[in-house]
Amino acid sequence: MDRPAERVTDQQAREAASDLLRALASPTRIAIVLALLEAPRCVHELVGSLELSQPLVSQHLRVLKDAGVVRGQRNGREIMYELVDDHLAHIVTDALAHAMEPRSASVAAEREVGSR
Repeated sequence: MDRPAERVTDQQAREAASDLLRALASPTRIAIVLALLEAPRCVHELVGSLELSQPLVSQHLRVLKDAGVVRGQRNGREIMYELVDDHLAHIVTDALAHAMEPRSASVAAEREVGSR
């Protein structure tokens, strides 16, 4: 039988996981994670590779940093951003792999029937 402390810990873990998934729930933030998977980068490198504005990239980096997905290390006038650990990259790459899997005809047929 679960003890109350275990239930609280489980609830806290679920909330933390939910916060993490919420932080990753943006195509731009997924692109940032994928870019940082290749190598640590500073903001202007991310701006160039993602073709987004510097304020927008910085805003997304702040969300990822607050969620514990990335960390920044000052290098002179620049801050180099990197992923906190490989688990986070696996979450994103697994989600992308799943999203790109071909869907079976039966799933497509069920959706078509359900939308009528």
